[in-house]
Amino acid sequence: MKKLAILLVCLFSMQAVAKADNEKPIQVKDLPQTAQTFISKHFADQKVAFAKVENEIFEKTYEVVFSSGDKVEFDRAGEWLEVQCRNMGQVPSDIVPVEIHRYVGETYPEAKIWSIERDRYDYEIKLSNGWEVKFDLKFNVIDLDR
Repeated sequence: MKKLAILLVCLFSMQAVAKADNEKPIQVKDLPQTAQTFISKHFADQKVAFAKVENEIFEKTYEVVFSSGDKVEFDRAGEWLEVQCRNMGQVPSDIVPVEIHRYVGETYPEAKIWSIERDRYDYEIKLSNGWEVKFDLKFNVIDLDR
C-alpha cells in the first residue's frame, strides 16, 4: 500500500512538472513549413496576433490566433487539426472536403461553416445556424447536435 501511495505521488508530481512548461509563445517563422504555407494561402489578408506551441508528453501542437479572433490549430507536422472562422465569415472552402460541402449545401443551404475539426477518427463542423455535425472518415453523418 505504501508503494502504491508513493507511485501515485510520483505520477502526480511528474504531471504537474510536465504541465508547468507545456505552452510557449513562438513566431510564425517557427511553425512547421506546412503550417506557414497554409496560413499564407488561406489567411494571407489576416494579421497574426499570437502563435504558440504546446508540448504534451506524446504530442506537440501549434495554435495561431489572428487579430480577427479566428484561429487555426496544427499538429506537429503542420497539418491543420482545427480551423475556426466565425469572424471571417466561414472556413475557407477549399479545406473542407467536397462531401461535407455537398451535405451542408443540401441540408442547410443558407448556413456557413464556421469551424471544422478533424482527427484520425472523424470530422466535426459547426454551422452558422447553430448545428454541429460529426462525420466519420467516409463522410457519413454520425452525430447531430444543436
